[in-house]
Formats: sequence, C-alpha cells, structure tokens
Amino acid sequence: MKPVMSCSGQVLIRFAFATIVFQGCASPPEEPQLPLGLDPPRIYIANESSNSVSVVDGGTYKVQREVDVFNHGTHDLAITRDGKQLFATNLASGRVSVIDTETLQTIASIYTGKRCHVVTLTNDNRQAWVANIEDDTISILDTKLYRILGSIPIGKGPMGIAFSRDGRYGYVSSQDKTVSVVDTSSHMIIKKLPVGSNPHFLILGLDGRIWGTNTGESSIFVIDPATQEVMSTFEVGPAPQQIAFGYKGTVGPNAYVTVTGLNKVVVVKADPSDLRILEQIDVGTGPNGIWSNPVGTRLYVGHTGSNDLHVIDSGTSKVIAKVDVGRKPIRVVASR
Repeated sequence: MKPVMSCSGQVLIRFAFATIVFQGCASPPEEPQLPLGLDPPRIYIANESSNSVSVVDGGTYKVQREVDVFNHGTHDLAITRDGKQLFATNLASGRVSVIDTETLQTIASIYTGKRCHVVTLTNDNRQAWVANIEDDTISILDTKLYRILGSIPIGKGPMGIAFSRDGRYGYVSSQDKTVSVVDTSSHMIIKKLPVGSNPHFLILGLDGRIWGTNTGESSIFVIDPATQEVMSTFEVGPAPQQIAFGYKGTVGPNAYVTVTGLNKVVVVKADPSDLRILEQIDVGTGPNGIWSNPVGTRLYVGHTGSNDLHVIDSGTSKVIAKVDVGRKPIRVVASR
C-alpha cells in the first residue's frame, strides 16, 4: 500500500491572544502529599462537550484555567516532552488545536481530516500523527511549522496510535479489528495484526511493548515489537478504555485500566506472561482517560458521566481528591 502524500487543504490559524474564560476549583477531601523532591505536575483534561481543556494544579488539585480551543468536540491530547506545548484533537471540527502551556492560550488550529480522533507525538517530538476516523487516514503534522506534511491511508476508521520505543514503528488500531504496524521511515504498512472489536487506545508500556484495549469487548492486549505479534489477551471487564502504569509501593509496574462498564479502575499485573487482576478500585461514573505521574504513585482518572477528575494514590488504592472539570472529559495527560 503506497502512502498518499498531499499537503492540500491545510489551514493555519494563529491567535495572538486567547480569551481567558472561567476558573473553577474543587477542594480535595484531604491535603495530598507528593513525594519529596518532586515538583507537582500540571494535569490537562480534554472536555469533549465543553470544547475546552481543563488545567489542574497537581499539588493543590484545583482548576487553574479552562482553555478555549476554538474548535468543537475536544477529544485527545498529546504533550511535548518539555511540557511547553499541548496538542488537542477536535472530533467535530476535524482540527488539531495547539496550546502554549506557559500562557495557557490556543496559538494555532490545523485541519487534519474528518473526525480527527487521536494525536500522538513521535519520539523526537518533530511530528504529530493524527488519526482521522472518517477519512481512514493518518495525517502527519509538523510540530514546529504547524503544517501537514502528508497522510497515510490506514484502513477503516483509525482510532489509536502508539510508537515503539526505538521509534521505528508506529502502531495504529482501527475499527476493522486490527492494529496496523507502520514503518515510520517509509510510511508503509508492513503488517496487520488481528485484535478485538473496536480497539480504541494504544500505549507504549514500561516494558517496551504496546498495550491496547478492545473497547467493543472486555479485553486488553499486548503486542511484542520484537516479533510484531499479539503475545497476550486478557479479560478485564466490559468496555475497557485507556491504560496507565504505576506502582504500589515497590510492587510493579502494574497496568491501571479504566473499565467503563464497571465504573472501576482495574489493576492488572503488567507482566504479559502472567496477566492477572490484582484489585479493582471504585471511581466515578464512566471512567475513561487515565494518566500517571512520573513516578507512578498517582493516577489521574477522567469520568465522562460524573464530569470530574479523580486522583488515586497507588500505594493505598484510595481516591484522595475529586475535581469538577468540563463536560464529558475524555482524555487526561500530565506534564512530566
């Protein structure tokens, strides 16, 4: 399959200033204590029905700002390694918004394709790959020039994207129940791996393997980049959404999976040869997005039903803070 490289139809909009909208806050049940020597991260939440990104202080768990993305259907987020830029997809607009995290203003908006769903940064942060569900393509966005470099035809309804640790391969989940393995140099699909129904989310695990969820079923799966094969599939509960990794004391890493059908975060031993459920944590209604702090001691969970962010202490498996955010928070990321 030969990729189609085209830069037609691209639009760039720069905003000199973004309107500062409302601020909100929610007091945590108890004052959280971060490990000594660590700066608190800043947490970002994509609110699909509010068309905004909530910004939460990772030390006080209070909302600092609600950023207007100047688009509609804010769905996914990707933050640069230096934490200075945040890329947000907007399903209804087919555009990616770029947020300057120092000023908390939207500085650019780029059209990528119909129903752009997920955005993932390459390992060197030079490109953002964007999955366009209705166009059946991956758009490649230059993160410095804010222009589309080209596109890759990928198959029916691309959903999730992750890159191998060495950056040689991109993995794209699609509605045709497959994950495509893409050579990042040639942009050619070298293999298609059968997985489950509606494979939604992909992430590079701490073990260097690619972990994903079959949201249309009740399982997660693990892909080994060394063999380009699915090495494990495991049942966690109905409609699993996203995965993050953390530690319980010295035990781990463990995979924390948001399972919408249970309203729980299911904790799985992150060993593909010995996948098993360690515990289940009650959270809010419709858990979806999840992210961990840099040392894996806090998990941040967004809920599309209760419209809030829960913070889990991985050591005690307790929710230590709840923060009201925008409507239908889908994706959560945090600065390193």
